[in-house]
Amino acid sequence: MRKVFKLQNLGCANCAAKMENAIKKIDGVKDASVSFITQRLTIEADEDMLHNIVEKAAKACRKIEPDCRIVS
Repeated sequence: MRKVFKLQNLGCANCAAKMENAIKKIDGVKDASVSFITQRLTIEADEDMLHNIVEKAAKACRKIEPDCRIVS
């Protein structure tokens, strides 16, 4: 399953790249991309694991940029 989320308060392209790399390392993630230009996060993962993956992705994003939020 592929799902797209809006990001709030993503400050720079470098942070977006760091977030993308961190999210790709989460167990169950098949692919992920973070676009600074569109302020979007795309995650490809099994549907039954998606909720837990999004929670872990949100934590990873906050470690890199504390004000960044994932919005459904």
